[in-house]
Amino acid sequence: MSQISPKLLSLGTAVPQHCITQDDVLTILANARGQALPARMAEILGNTGISQRHIAMPPEYYFAPRSWANRAQVYEEAAQLMFKAAATHALDRANLEAGDIGQIVFVSTTGTMTPSLPSRMLATMGFEPGTRCVPLFGYGCAGGVIGLGVAADLYRASPEKPVLLVSLELCSLAYDHARMDKKDMVALALFSDGCAAAVIGNGIGPELSDFASHVWPDTLDMMGWEIGDTGFDLVLARDIPVFVNSHFAPVCDAFMATHGLAKVDMAEPACHPGGGRVVDALSEYLGNDLSATRAILRDHGNMSSPTVLFVLEALLAAGPMEKPTLLTALGPGFVGAMGILKP
Repeated sequence: MSQISPKLLSLGTAVPQHCITQDDVLTILANARGQALPARMAEILGNTGISQRHIAMPPEYYFAPRSWANRAQVYEEAAQLMFKAAATHALDRANLEAGDIGQIVFVSTTGTMTPSLPSRMLATMGFEPGTRCVPLFGYGCAGGVIGLGVAADLYRASPEKPVLLVSLELCSLAYDHARMDKKDMVALALFSDGCAAAVIGNGIGPELSDFASHVWPDTLDMMGWEIGDTGFDLVLARDIPVFVNSHFAPVCDAFMATHGLAKVDMAEPACHPGGGRVVDALSEYLGNDLSATRAILRDHGNMSSPTVLFVLEALLAAGPMEKPTLLTALGPGFVGAMGILKP
């Protein structure tokens, strides 16, 4: 029996309605602290590579007292709207209806529900009651690449119907801004909200070839969050741009070599940007300016897991793939996620 080759049939994206510029953020932060930002902090936050971002609620919402119950309610309401918008966009582009889908992989680490969000969307969107829902939690920024690999594997195992991947993060709702310490200001200056959906099946589109991940020991303090009183407290303790070249680069080189590829063989990569300095480090390692990655960071900020799929959508919109495309993302664990798409 020949090996099934999952194809990326389409992508669809969605963002919430509230748009905020980075200049707005610096002003809001100063007002929230009751004093001007320290010069060094203002410089760091102003050099993120971000021009604007989208968030689920108006800015004033984030500085009012909130309970876990309130956050969960807002997450549920906003997530349903964004899930439907991105999934509908992807299904339309693939000329499919919800009832054609056999499995839904759902990636989100900024909120959770039981039953899961895709289970709640089955009847709302017209998916079949027998549609398998596979929620993935805890991968953070690496979730988009990891989720795409999981969706490809599920399609290989059950190729009777296409698989829908939905990667959704509402980072703006996750964090508790009560303390306004350095890490909290970094979170406010970097993270944003977005949703991306992908349809994987048999048809015309790039092949989802190979995926891998690598977890480094003793790196739990690099990225993630802890449970706070009313929200997540950001964990961000090490210099990720330095880590890119010292630790991630050799792992990524080995991944490509395993598949007979090197950086010179690849088209412009689709990278999760993280922040401006992380993009610079990835650019130096990959030998590519990463213009699409920089453009998504500039216009949307760090949306966590769906960001890399926004980048991939931009790359594919620019023209047909002629060379393999590398996908990369770094997330809590500390984990590096990698994937290869082939024309």
